[in-house]
Amino acid sequence: MTAKGLISHIAADSIAEELELAPGDKVVAVDGNSVNDIIDLSFALAAESLEILIEKANGDQLIFEIDKEYDEDLGLEFESAVFDSVRQCANQCLFCFVDQMPPGLRPSLYVKDDDYRLSFLYGNFITLTNLTTADKKRIRQLHLSPLYISVHTTDGDLRAAMLGNSRAKDIMKQLKQLADYGIEMHTQVVLCPDWNDGPALAKTIADLWSLRPNVLSLAIVPVGITRHRTFCRPLENFSPETAATVIETVAGWQKVCRQESGSAFVYLADEFYLAANHLVPEYDAYDGFPQLENGVGIVRSFLQEWDDQDFSVAGYREPLRLDVVCGVSAEKIFRPLLAALNIPNLTVRVLPVDNCFFGSSITVTGLLTGQDIIAALAGSGGSRDGIILPGIALRKGENIFLDGATVDDVADGAGTTARVAYFAADLAQLLMSWR
Repeated sequence: MTAKGLISHIAADSIAEELELAPGDKVVAVDGNSVNDIIDLSFALAAESLEILIEKANGDQLIFEIDKEYDEDLGLEFESAVFDSVRQCANQCLFCFVDQMPPGLRPSLYVKDDDYRLSFLYGNFITLTNLTTADKKRIRQLHLSPLYISVHTTDGDLRAAMLGNSRAKDIMKQLKQLADYGIEMHTQVVLCPDWNDGPALAKTIADLWSLRPNVLSLAIVPVGITRHRTFCRPLENFSPETAATVIETVAGWQKVCRQESGSAFVYLADEFYLAANHLVPEYDAYDGFPQLENGVGIVRSFLQEWDDQDFSVAGYREPLRLDVVCGVSAEKIFRPLLAALNIPNLTVRVLPVDNCFFGSSITVTGLLTGQDIIAALAGSGGSRDGIILPGIALRKGENIFLDGATVDDVADGAGTTARVAYFAADLAQLLMSWR
């Protein structure tokens, strides 16, 4: 079946608008060649003269001849960056979070993508276990770099056991091949107690360090365990003591790496420091935050942005009471910050929400659901004039939580106004100018 790119938006005053293309139309081919994804399309549309085959929403197909400047954008946006189908994961990882999801959520939450194209385009982590010879050739020819690789361990037999896939054991061979192609890589380890920690973690760090400069960074994140692990193999969470051991181990490697290269190379997710009641590293220790989207350095980045805010001119004529919602682990960060605020007539309450939906062991703010927030607000007592909700818990670009509840649902349930803060500056602005 020919892949078709479904158009979702047409930019104003663009070539696509002049051609009267519309959302719902599909790109079928450029210069007679099919395009499987945004990568194909970007190369095909770079030319100054081209023919593009469009399938209209009613099924009619039309060819448009276009003359334009080299690399001039047509003004097209697509429903998906992949026009054929997203490459699915072929593994059975013992720590897979999707396998720990309850039923009844929106279908997209159950998709296990493992697509090198989404890794290049959006920074999605891939395992390399489903790469074909053609995929490797394309990565090399188009120099799709950087890629984001889920390594987990460089011990081949251990990796095969953790991923439930015999193809997983060739990880070092694959990484070296990508390095030979000149591909840069960001890597990650989902750390599971008594599996890939201890000596196995030390080996992984050493092996990945040996592949510098092609391996740019290594993030270590703790396994997430929900209450829905009914059919999954047993796993334990990190305790304060075991988290502290991981911090100590990684700190030793960071010191060595920084002495040799000037950067730490390996970084821990914030959850380790919060679990162990350790201070998060200073701003400069993150070397530009290469894996911020992976939960590495979010707390320090937030604190830095918060320190840049000027609260000196803020104040209210009448009393104002606001609740700031967060996950249980983030309470350690928010409570001292907000307690130190001195805004006349403003009372701020931190409301940490226990994650009943996934289980109390899930303490991060990003996995809060609307129904748990509504329940926490109902049980919190007292009065409030408004609620500040965490944007990190919402679907990107929308006001929807993981369970399908919306910001409006939370506001209706609490009987007051709810607004969203995506980071420190947003939160500060809402606190200073709610009215």
